[in-house]
Amino acid sequence: MPMPEMRRPPERRGAGMRRGRAAGRAAMAALPLLLAAGPALAAEGAHSLSLAWALPFAGVLLSIALMPLVAGHLWHHHYGKIAAGWTALFLIPFAARFGLDAAWHEFTHVLLGEYLPFITLLLALYTAGGGVLLKGELVGTPATNTALLAVGTAIASIMGTTGASMVLIRPLLRANAGRRRKMHSFVFFIFLVSNIGGSLTPLGDPPLYLGFLQGVSFFWPTTHLMAEFLFCAVLLLAVYWLIDSWAYAKEKPGAAARVPATPVEPPPPSPAAAPGGRLAIEGWVNIGLIGLVVAGVLMQGLWQPGAVEIFGQSVGIERLVAMALFLLITLASVRLTPTALREENGFTWGAILEVAKLFAAIFLTMAPVLAMLKAGPAGPLAGLVALTSDAQGQPIPWVYFWLTGGLSSFLDNAPTYLVFFNLAGGDAQALMGPGAMTLAAISCGAVFMGANSYIGNAPNFMVKAIVEEQGVRMPSFFGYCGWALVFLVPTFILATLIFF
Repeated sequence: MPMPEMRRPPERRGAGMRRGRAAGRAAMAALPLLLAAGPALAAEGAHSLSLAWALPFAGVLLSIALMPLVAGHLWHHHYGKIAAGWTALFLIPFAARFGLDAAWHEFTHVLLGEYLPFITLLLALYTAGGGVLLKGELVGTPATNTALLAVGTAIASIMGTTGASMVLIRPLLRANAGRRRKMHSFVFFIFLVSNIGGSLTPLGDPPLYLGFLQGVSFFWPTTHLMAEFLFCAVLLLAVYWLIDSWAYAKEKPGAAARVPATPVEPPPPSPAAAPGGRLAIEGWVNIGLIGLVVAGVLMQGLWQPGAVEIFGQSVGIERLVAMALFLLITLASVRLTPTALREENGFTWGAILEVAKLFAAIFLTMAPVLAMLKAGPAGPLAGLVALTSDAQGQPIPWVYFWLTGGLSSFLDNAPTYLVFFNLAGGDAQALMGPGAMTLAAISCGAVFMGANSYIGNAPNFMVKAIVEEQGVRMPSFFGYCGWALVFLVPTFILATLIFF
């Protein structure tokens, strides 16, 4: 995300550059380990891959976590290059070991099969969501903030966690523009709106959509995950209300006075503002466009006319149509939304650019990690996989919940869901029947625990970037994980004891 240049003395900037060069030397030192690793993912499979192939992925995660703290100037101006460097550290040794054809195959597989469908969907929701403006007056009281989070949590399963996050994060920012203690509101927003709220339909979160494509009934999550959803959502909303009430009481008199809902730094009153402080929505065309995005997601599960080959990869026609639709929706939103409305909404392209660059590196470098998991009992992570079954070979639901969730916290939660879905047998009918508790555990783990880190689910990072663009401080990577450890992990432990 483009950031204003940080005022740092020359010696501090030099230290940052030295740390960057040291990181580069450490990355190069890992090359021999990678070149000595096992066979290519597309050739003999992942059963004998060395764990050294996970080093570039670990490098991406550590860069996201540490570099903003120890080399902020370097990171904010060159995060795309750093992410590309870790990606090269995976692809170049891969090509040297297994040939250019194998590296090209892996690159195009991730690009066409995973990254482009992911980023075009996010782009459409980000653009359309940024064209919806809530006018009137919002006061950042505990009741108002809790209501906004509750509404976002409720609609996330209808319009997706990304759509709900993009529509409601800016109203929450504006409502709390006059408050000093507000970081917790955006952290809990990520917990609830960007993650847990998407657990009731395949439209809510990508893992459940993959389950739908595998044969899980559309309303199965609604009927089987409702209790888990309500337990976690209500508990976290109650905890948030208590925290926000305490923080609100600590504000100086007048610090949380009524603040116009638009924008974060309000302009002179506009004649278009809702009279009498009533709330009103502008940009209804974008609400319709978000509906088209949802229809495009659902279409891919209901219409599958075949596949075509692109760059040696078999790509479903419905996926190509959906990507084209998402790009058209993006263009339509840009053309049909007045520039003044986006300016009032504080909309910029910085957040989506940051997500696009960093998640490209994440998707590519995590490929060998997912391959090791898919190798199951024959792979290098066999010890981890063995934990999912008891001595009689029966699945252990609570283990599925925590393993799926723990890995979804740092890997993309959609392919992680699919890995454990297949480890549990991969038969949707059996999993919806006798294996319902196991499927519920996998589903809840993937959706709920995507909230445990900024990279567990794409909306997390987008919300963080938008909030920081507005000048509001957010926790560091490890700081956010600390919030999750304090509030989410105990909630999930209770959910385990009650449901799994």
